[in-house]
Amino acid sequence: MLNRLDGKSQGWRETLLSYSDHRLFYIFLLGCASGFPWVLVGSSMSGWLSDAGLSRSAIGFFGSVTLVYAINFLWAPLLDRVRLPLFCTRLGQRRGWIFFMQGLMLLATLGIAFTNPAESLLWTSLLALCITTCSATQDIAIDAYRIDIIGDEKTKLPPAAAMGVIGWWTGFSLPGYFAFAYADTVGWNAVYLGLAAFIGLLMVFTLLIREPVTDREFLQRQAELRYQQQLAVTDSIWRKILARISVTVIEPFAEFFRRNGWQLALMILCFVFLFKLGEAFLGRMSIVFYREVGFTNEQIAEYSKLIGWFATVAFTLIGSAINIRYGIIRGLFVGGVAMAGSNLMFAWIAIAGPKESLFLATILVDNFTTAFATVAMVSFLSWLTGRAFSAAQYALLSSLSNFGKTALSSFSGQMVDSLGGNWALFFVITALMVVPGLVLLLIIGRKFKQRESAQPTELSQ
Repeated sequence: MLNRLDGKSQGWRETLLSYSDHRLFYIFLLGCASGFPWVLVGSSMSGWLSDAGLSRSAIGFFGSVTLVYAINFLWAPLLDRVRLPLFCTRLGQRRGWIFFMQGLMLLATLGIAFTNPAESLLWTSLLALCITTCSATQDIAIDAYRIDIIGDEKTKLPPAAAMGVIGWWTGFSLPGYFAFAYADTVGWNAVYLGLAAFIGLLMVFTLLIREPVTDREFLQRQAELRYQQQLAVTDSIWRKILARISVTVIEPFAEFFRRNGWQLALMILCFVFLFKLGEAFLGRMSIVFYREVGFTNEQIAEYSKLIGWFATVAFTLIGSAINIRYGIIRGLFVGGVAMAGSNLMFAWIAIAGPKESLFLATILVDNFTTAFATVAMVSFLSWLTGRAFSAAQYALLSSLSNFGKTALSSFSGQMVDSLGGNWALFFVITALMVVPGLVLLLIIGRKFKQRESAQPTELSQ
């Protein structure tokens, strides 16, 4: 697999053939389910709060409800080990958790449809928190599903990542277009009733896909036996109980550090945290910026959502092919540099004003860089994940990435205010945020090459 990581090339014919796999369609459908909740608590909610007259700081802090995405690794081990009665029995471990969480999100969305954020912001926030908690839990199962169904076919990681990303943006952009296109005519409450219907459609998709077949339970039992032999407990019953708890809570994270070594593991975690921080700050304030600079809801729907979706689909496929052809590390580096450049395009809009041609160019550049970098990042994190604890380990890595998007980017509104509303300077600062992550990426790539040279047999497996 490392030859896919460090950039040794693969033929274009082999690259194209990677997409002829029905499992990628399942991954696409679940990607739609993963992206959709961000419509409910992200762009649409920001638009609703902005129309309701809330301040930039209030909108930024409302986004703190997405903090659960940064801490979902805390309960991720449960999705590897706990079987929900009825749901997991009928649908399987991964689909059972996904379907159950979607049902809870449906109820919370119906609740939001009958609220008024301007008068009951606390109640709206609690319902939004319920959605993000269920969504973050659903994401654990969806990411694990993607890893499980691909299994040890490492060459399929980039196309699987691409289809997941395309699905995510489809679930985010098309319903988002619907929301902004009709918000001014039917009102946000009616829009959220329509969005609830989208969740019902996603639940049907979950029933249609196939549950992956893995040796996860066998590997977990092997780990339990090892722990039982190591525990200094004489009572056999307590030894089994402690071994099960240890394998559920400790082993997923211990195995990651053991496999990569403490130094490299910590560098990977720091890189994952820093890489998309600037993009997160920009994303949290993008809708507010569009409105303040002079774009209408209809323009946002057309350019940011509809055209942005087409651009994302095309650029994700291109980015995936390039990542397969030239390697994930190179893809991450190019994507990081391009992300900084796209943030500067927003600074250009802040100076030039609401010019539709510039808005279109910025949307295209932003979607290209986001899609390119996301495919490489998802492939990279999937490659780092062990098969026995795919849910827990991927959640640990993605949670660090989400922490920047949620907790820290909640202060994005305050940053704009502290800069005196200077949007251009704000976007320049977000562009510079990518530099530390790129430096770490160069070091990580060098260490992987050194490890491959030292242990070629082990790493080629």
